[in-house]
Amino acid sequence: MKIFDKYILKQFILTTLFGLLAFTAIFVVIDLMENLDDFLDHNVQTHIIIQYYIAFAPEIIKLMTPVAILLSSLFTTGKLSSNNELTAMKAGGMSIYRYLAPLLTVALLVSCASVYFNGWVVPYANQHKFWIERKYLQKNLESLAQTNIYMQDGKKRIIYIAFFEGQSNTGSRTSVQEFSDESLISISQRWDGNQLLWDSTTHRWTICNGLRRVITPNGEITTPFTRYTFPDLAFVPKDIIKKVEKPAEMNYNELHDFIVRQQDSGNDVARWMVDYYSKVSFPFASVIVVLFGVPFSFGKRRSGLAIQFGISVAICFIYLSFMKISEVFGYNGDLNPLLTSWLANLIFFTGGIVNILRVNK
Repeated sequence: MKIFDKYILKQFILTTLFGLLAFTAIFVVIDLMENLDDFLDHNVQTHIIIQYYIAFAPEIIKLMTPVAILLSSLFTTGKLSSNNELTAMKAGGMSIYRYLAPLLTVALLVSCASVYFNGWVVPYANQHKFWIERKYLQKNLESLAQTNIYMQDGKKRIIYIAFFEGQSNTGSRTSVQEFSDESLISISQRWDGNQLLWDSTTHRWTICNGLRRVITPNGEITTPFTRYTFPDLAFVPKDIIKKVEKPAEMNYNELHDFIVRQQDSGNDVARWMVDYYSKVSFPFASVIVVLFGVPFSFGKRRSGLAIQFGISVAICFIYLSFMKISEVFGYNGDLNPLLTSWLANLIFFTGGIVNILRVNK
């Protein structure tokens, strides 16, 4: 590594860390002011509030990392240009590509680390954050109670569970409806029971104390039963618990396994697939923003840091807005989930390359 590489990277990394710390602090203060009434109304103790924002910090860092890197690339390049250091480097034969090399290397390393951070660390922290919201702020209580659960198992079966207790894997007041075709209009048979039990040894569900109704062309045949074991129900207790959780609470492996089981059950998984692929695509926004940030400041400009800061915020706002808009099409199944999650990166990567080519090298 050459001297000017170390010089550039020192300023770039320090500015990134400062920006990340500043943005995180601002985010926490704004969120605290917004939720302060809820904390006071529910008499939440100070140490619980501190735990809440410690658990919230990884999610903030995940969102603010591309913003901090963009700000750093603008400020570092702009400062070198203002001090005529960049002019001396270009006079020595350094092109924009050579200048970009160490910055892109760091951004790529940050992106790779963020894939793990977003896939495992952030979901673990979000679990604790949501737990505090449910217990102390009375938010998202349906994830605790797990009541009135509807699930589709395969293409011709619907299950209703009035209440599910996760520790004993037991459901109460359960109805299993099997239809004659995939239109889910005509019921062929139905089981209604007081209790639904999961056998962890055989991996099968058993419904207890109920009635089985079989619909035939000649009428309905009703048969009472004490226990009836289903041989082919595809869902497991974890699916019931995960069904009321958010993708933000699942790590990369858990979300993948959940999607596979939902596909086997015949459910639409477009929304979850978009979230799954986004856990990888979003971290690489750090590389994209460097391609945008450096060309804006590579030439000497009279504009100050305020203009550069405004440019960085505007680019990040446009990027995030485009990403959220494209996600809607992916959630609805109008776009392929993989394309949806990478579309913003592809478009802004192309724009960054064009921006670099227009710079006077």
